[in-house]
Amino acid sequence: MGSTLTEATDPYCLRDGESGELLRGHPWRRFVVLGDSVAEGMCEPVDGYPDVQWADRIAAELTAVRPGLAYLNLGVRGLRAHEVRATQLAPALAFGPDLALVVCGGNDAFRPGFDPDAVDAELTAIITPLQAAGADVVTVGMFDVSRSPAVPAPLRAALGERMRTLSAHTARLAARLGTLHVHLTDHPVGADPSLYSSDGRHGSARSDAIATAETLRRLATHGRPRPTPAPRVADPEEQDSPTPTP
Repeated sequence: MGSTLTEATDPYCLRDGESGELLRGHPWRRFVVLGDSVAEGMCEPVDGYPDVQWADRIAAELTAVRPGLAYLNLGVRGLRAHEVRATQLAPALAFGPDLALVVCGGNDAFRPGFDPDAVDAELTAIITPLQAAGADVVTVGMFDVSRSPAVPAPLRAALGERMRTLSAHTARLAARLGTLHVHLTDHPVGADPSLYSSDGRHGSARSDAIATAETLRRLATHGRPRPTPAPRVADPEEQDSPTPTP
């Protein structure tokens, strides 16, 4: 389903020049993406929005500020969390990233036998080695795809419960591990049909544009160089004051 908005008029997207300001002075040089189809990019076109998927957009914005940024996207559609760890962690570490986006678990949550603790364990096994290697890690609570009109009504409630469980678990894990967490699950526009693709499993170009905006805003809270505090200059009266005697 289309949207009457365009990216330029969408109140939840970035304005011209905003991404450059958000990322000004960012420190990252090597950006890797691990995950499933959300990472790989399954961006269904929407009139008025660029047909460019989320991770590619983030890489492009990072590169615009720091030309020469190295980017590797390892995402493969259909993978469950344990498969992402088994097939993508080693090449991600070999790439030597200083920024990593990890997004998986959605394919686990699509199954009625979803085990959120098992996904937590797999995410932890992906995130902690990346952090130990010096990477800042971005995690995501994705839009609740059960709100897509393409999801059959009898399946919607149970799928929504699983997707929200995944999001809540990921948020708690992010707080414990200290990742840069982007929470989209309760986004104000999350129920808008224009966010979702016609397959009932993925997002649209509009959702990718909004996810990009929220991700860059989150990166901006971490990526700016912190100013070095000026050294304290002692007051002359302090310097000349005699040391009090007990």
